[in-house]
Amino acid sequence: MNSQGYSSFSPYAPESLMKRKLILPAEVKVCATCSYWDGERTVNSELRVVVVGESCAGECLVQSKTSHSLNDVRGETENCVWEHLAPGDPAADLEDGGTA
Repeated sequence: MNSQGYSSFSPYAPESLMKRKLILPAEVKVCATCSYWDGERTVNSELRVVVVGESCAGECLVQSKTSHSLNDVRGETENCVWEHLAPGDPAADLEDGGTA
């Protein structure tokens, strides 16, 4: 038992009840914000944010490999084709230097 009276194997220990979630702006170029990443996430299009678990992993559908949600795509190989979650969004096009 720890100092708070919880067994280290208790399913009711605070650390097992609340897993840390991260709120990311959809423009951040990490795997969790890519439309080709298949992992557990919540997308809020109105606020333009993605919520993922701190240690969440998923599959890159382009590279057919497991990738961590917070993997910075700038360090990936040329096989990475990160795509904004809302590619038809004019605001996203303007951010990338395209035309609306």
